[in-house]
Amino acid sequence: MTRPRRDQFRIALIAMPWHLFNRPSLQLGTLKAYIEKECPWVEVTVFHPYLEVAAAIGTSLYQKISLDVWASEALYGSILFPDQFDTNKKLFDQTFNTDKKSKSIDFRGLRRILERQLEDFIQNNDWSGFHLAGFSVCFSQLLSSLSATEKLKEVCPDLPIVFGGSTCVPHVSESLLRVFPQVDYVISGEGEKPLVNLCGHLSGRDRELIPQVLCRDKVSKVSLDIIVGSGQLKDLSSLPVPDYTGYFKEMAVCFAHEPFIPELPVEFSRGCWWGKCSFCNLNLEWRGYRSKKPEQMLQEVEILADRFNCLDFCFADNALPVLDAVVFFKETGKSQQDFRFFAEVRVNQCGENLAFMKNGGLAVVQVGIEALSDGLLKKLTKGATVIENIAVMRDALSLGIELEGNLIVEFPGSTEDEVDETLKNLDYVLPFRPLSTAAFFLGHGSPVACDPEKYGIRAIVHHWKNRAIFPAHVLSNLKLLIDDYHGDRVKQRARWSPVVKKVLAWRKFHQERQSSMLEKPMLSYRDGGSFLIIRQEIPGQSVLHHRLKGVSRKIYLFCMEISDIDAMEAHFGIDRMKLSAFLGDLVDKKLMFTDGKRFLALAVRKGK
Repeated sequence: MTRPRRDQFRIALIAMPWHLFNRPSLQLGTLKAYIEKECPWVEVTVFHPYLEVAAAIGTSLYQKISLDVWASEALYGSILFPDQFDTNKKLFDQTFNTDKKSKSIDFRGLRRILERQLEDFIQNNDWSGFHLAGFSVCFSQLLSSLSATEKLKEVCPDLPIVFGGSTCVPHVSESLLRVFPQVDYVISGEGEKPLVNLCGHLSGRDRELIPQVLCRDKVSKVSLDIIVGSGQLKDLSSLPVPDYTGYFKEMAVCFAHEPFIPELPVEFSRGCWWGKCSFCNLNLEWRGYRSKKPEQMLQEVEILADRFNCLDFCFADNALPVLDAVVFFKETGKSQQDFRFFAEVRVNQCGENLAFMKNGGLAVVQVGIEALSDGLLKKLTKGATVIENIAVMRDALSLGIELEGNLIVEFPGSTEDEVDETLKNLDYVLPFRPLSTAAFFLGHGSPVACDPEKYGIRAIVHHWKNRAIFPAHVLSNLKLLIDDYHGDRVKQRARWSPVVKKVLAWRKFHQERQSSMLEKPMLSYRDGGSFLIIRQEIPGQSVLHHRLKGVSRKIYLFCMEISDIDAMEAHFGIDRMKLSAFLGDLVDKKLMFTDGKRFLALAVRKGK
């Protein structure tokens, strides 16, 4: 076997299933570009074995599994822990094989394909040429990465292995080192500087490992609470453009006969500028919020588009920077290139700002709606209100942006009043793109997990689905990102079941509509200059038309922005009682929404 030159340090960076197959790994692309820029003596080779799996089982099935965290982990759980085959199969069937109208997926046959691909991946590459193998461990990649490292150590026992990624927060990292001997190092938090440090340490250039690089013999000596942030970049201006060359080379081999055009991940910021949501544990790997300048972000997108002939991009940010994102999209709006973007934003990115973003190519947006109850939104510490949530839902529909969002149900301590408020407000969002319900899960390190008594949680325990994946003696020593709890879960499940049913009916209604939502919205208006005609669809009824004339038209258009009655009274000089009666009639007809103080018109302009 070929050994690497003594003056050259070689790293293998690996992204396992179930990374989305139609996107290169942002982590691998960023690390490769950064490491080779900062360390000319390091050569980085990237591997995307998830492409091989997608080609082997078919992209449709792969995509479906990759979006199901428990089904995806159960498959590799049965490979890593053969004695857990039956419990992993049962978990897979419970979470994945739920559609009685579709043919069930053969768990055993699928596992056999994955095991064969894993063996081929390990055997067909010469690992003796590397000084270090690194695995990016993010969503649904823990069990596949552990399975791969076990096989890799069998053929190359002296090759150091490092884990990193969003899964590897401090307490999880420490437990991985304690439980799995095939993992030698774990980088907890941001990866660029710690990986440079680890390469220097292993090559003899650096004597000491920085706190973010954990290893078995020092983890007990380090305060886990101060690890994150200790080795992160001060700002993101030093980051080069991600290098996705390796992904495209592998894609050309795996999909030679059925090529596709990937969606390229990019990164405007790290962290979350809000960072207060009580349920969230997505920012445990960062300290503070940092973002690139709009000029840097624009240049990066243009370079990637030209280099790889792609126009579809997805921002990996938890929340785009408010002002700089608008500047960026104003510039892409001037471009001759037909860019298309996915991004996650907060609800304050509505109205004119959202219009700028749409004009700049924003096609799909994920918005943290989370609740349609002001009481629950306060418990979630969202920093938003129901009327603001509805405004961004309406604006997205009006602009032709596909909005994705969730309603969190079964939140501990939520009340009957909050459920009733949600049920009532669901009637007002019926015209808009349906949300999905997401049952609350207890995320390790989230504010709820850090103060369980406040939410009526008596005990924090391992999630029952993790008990199906891992043997008991392994799980007892592990800390994982998703926990379970003892509290009021059974009561909450029953309490929120009417909301779940109503959202399912909402989704079914839109699926069954003959015309597309964007072509013919359920609630729309046309402006006649001195009057409005509002068209309204109501399930099970004939289409209704409403005509608003003169000042009635003006009031409705005034409420296209969230407005209170004091402002309307001052602006129009109308008797308050008459104004209240008119607004109340519009609210009763579901043409307008009110939170008791402020009002919002719900119809979107259809135009000619």
